[in-house]
Amino acid sequence: MDDARDAATALVAWGNAWLTGNAGLDAAVDFLEEGSGPQVLGGDPAEVTLRRGLGDLRIGGLSAFRLALPVPGDPLGLTGPPEFNRAALEAGAAVVLALPTRAIGLVPVEDRRGSSYTGVRWVMHDASAAQPDVPTLAEADRSLALAMRDATEALLAVDDVAGIPPEIADELIDLRDPNRDDHPLAPGYPQRAHRVAALAGRLAVVVDLARRMDARGLDAGQVRRRDEALRSLDAAVRRALVAACNSAFDPVP
Repeated sequence: MDDARDAATALVAWGNAWLTGNAGLDAAVDFLEEGSGPQVLGGDPAEVTLRRGLGDLRIGGLSAFRLALPVPGDPLGLTGPPEFNRAALEAGAAVVLALPTRAIGLVPVEDRRGSSYTGVRWVMHDASAAQPDVPTLAEADRSLALAMRDATEALLAVDDVAGIPPEIADELIDLRDPNRDDHPLAPGYPQRAHRVAALAGRLAVVVDLARRMDARGLDAGQVRRRDEALRSLDAAVRRALVAACNSAFDPVP
């Protein structure tokens, strides 16, 4: 996954853990900055540290963080307005903050200052408070399993023609390891959400590797089938991450 998607996913996961009392604000921000560098909210002259900015928003009634992972033709997690949608689409990720009477959109951009400082700036936008059309965790879980099966069949089907790169084969094999947990959410999330997010994170690596796979030796039908499977898998990965990150307030079964 790209840096913007990683940053947005982490902010929603740890932001919701903070709001539900499963992590302190200092611990949440420390985790975010350990992974992506220093983080600030807004811009000159209204720039504040992420820690202070989130604290101020909480006083103002901040009640939830929601993840958006849009791509062209699929504005997943977005409900407008157009300016925010365009910025989120360009970045490939955004966070929506729910407040009592409005919503705020945050779009991550790289923040470089000199040769040794690289962090994240969260650019603030007005956002619609409407609920986005996103899947439930159970729906996303089922869709991810189906997409993984179809993509695995499509990728392995071209093995005899061009040879599947060993790193992709290794990832596909490792997906069957029930003990792997290399993309955990923050404390307090349902166990199913942790599992779905972990699988989605690993599959995102497969998508990235497979898209760079050499197509020489494949006929047009094989290329088309592979590309369709990867698009379907990427859509399922994005939906799974959104559903998992947004499940912090789901009722405990």
